[in-house]
Amino acid sequence: MSAHFEPQTALGRAVNEIEETAIALILGLMTLITFTNVVLRYGFNTGLIWGLEMVSFLFAWLVLFGISYAVKVTAHLGVDAIINLFGTPVKRVFAIIAIAVCIAYAFLLLKGSWDYWAPFAGFDATSGRWFPTGFENSRDQAWYEVDDIYLPEVLRFLEDMFNQGEEYEKIPRFIPYAMLPFGAALLLFRFVQVGIRVVRGKQATIIVSHEAEDAVEDVAHLNREG
Repeated sequence: MSAHFEPQTALGRAVNEIEETAIALILGLMTLITFTNVVLRYGFNTGLIWGLEMVSFLFAWLVLFGISYAVKVTAHLGVDAIINLFGTPVKRVFAIIAIAVCIAYAFLLLKGSWDYWAPFAGFDATSGRWFPTGFENSRDQAWYEVDDIYLPEVLRFLEDMFNQGEEYEKIPRFIPYAMLPFGAALLLFRFVQVGIRVVRGKQATIIVSHEAEDAVEDVAHLNREG
């Protein structure tokens, strides 16, 4: 089963609260929008035109938040049947190798997500195929909008900042897409944190260990109590 995560500092507790609150809000908004759309569609033959697109964006945000959060609380699944054949020192070496691979993957994911998102915000993508060697001019795509979600009036200042004063009818794509580099950066940060804990001997693995056995034991324990 996943580890029970206890932040050790005030900042850690604050960040943990923000993450859990964000995940809960996203889930709540997805449920509310979907429920409202179903009621309007089948009860009043209408609906929220922007509802499906909004839920799609929220679901993507939830996945990206959830990936890094699951790393933090050791909730990702993995196969450790072979690793468990070795002693603790060898298992620790395997864990460090796995974390190094994960950090490299998260770094590449961050570069790719930035390079995809940056043109939508009018920024430059990075140069270099695998590792950023600088920045290079990319085609400004800040005028791209989503399909259905209208821009709230409170966000009209974005027109001057990103669209050279041109009016947005729908929200610009760089707003929902911003979760791509943010989520990748958060994932990289979490893997680095886990790597430090493993090197210091405070954590043994980055995956859920013996989840099936633990689940069976939990059920057996509940049956004995019942």
